Amino acid sequence: MPEPAVVVESLVKSFGPTTAVDGLTFSVAAGEIYGLLGPNGAGKTTTLRVLAGMLRPSAGRTRVAGLDVADHALAVRRRLGFLTSTTGLYPRLTGRELLAYFARLHGLSPADARSRIAALAEALKLGPFFDRRCDAFSTGERQRLSIARAVLADPEVLILDEPTAGLDVLASRFLRDFVRAERDRGKAVLFSTHYLAEAELLCDRIGLLHRGRLLAEGTPAALRAAAGDAPSLEEAFLRLVGNDGAPAAAS
Repeated sequence: MPEPAVVVESLVKSFGPTTAVDGLTFSVAAGEIYGLLGPNGAGKTTTLRVLAGMLRPSAGRTRVAGLDVADHALAVRRRLGFLTSTTGLYPRLTGRELLAYFARLHGLSPADARSRIAALAEALKLGPFFDRRCDAFSTGERQRLSIARAVLADPEVLILDEPTAGLDVLASRFLRDFVRAERDRGKAVLFSTHYLAEAELLCDRIGLLHRGRLLAEGTPAALRAAAGDAPSLEEAFLRLVGNDGAPAAAS
C-alpha cells in the first residue's frame, strides 16, 4: 500500500512556554481532500507552516510526497502548492506577467510555461482581468490568480490555509469546484478552515482540531454520528468539545 502523500506523526510545535500543536497525527492520501478544522487559535496555520517547511517542529515527524520535511524542505516545496487568504501578489505586474515570472522560477521551459499558463487561464477564468495589473484586482480576482500561482508547477500536494476568507458566495463556490477538480486529478489536498459548513460540503475526511490536539477524525457523516447524530458538523464539534470551549491560546 503506498504511503500517504502527507504524513504527520506526533507533531509538537511550541513557541516558548506556549504549545501551539500538541502531539498531532493524521495523514492525507492522494486523491483526497482532508479538512483540518478548528476555531482561530487551534493550531491549524502552525501545522501547515511546518508541513511547508516554514517552521521547524519542536518534536514529531512530517512527510510530504515521501520526503521528510525537516531534512528536505526545499525539495518538499517543489512538490506542493501553498495558498493562504493573504497570498501576496506583485502589484505592478499583470496577472500574465506574474505567472510567467513564477514559471521561470519553477524552471518551466518557455513552451511548457505558455501551455500551462493558457490552461490555467481557461480553467480559472482569468481572461477578463488577466492582463490588468494586480493592484487593480478585486479580492476574488486576487485569489483566483493566487490559486493559479500555487498550482502552476502541477504539484502533487496542495495546502490551502483559509483560502475562502473574505470571498463572496460565488467566488467561494468557484474555488471549491476547482479544489474538487484537483482532487479528482489525484492531488492530495489539505484544506484548513474554521467554516465548518464549507468543510462539510467539500472534504472527504475531516480532523477536528482543538487546542493543538486532534479531537476527532472521520468523514463528515461519521463525525456527526460520533456526536450523537448531530444535525451538522458545527453542532458535532460543539458537542465533542463539551465544556472546554474557550478559545485556544496560540494560532
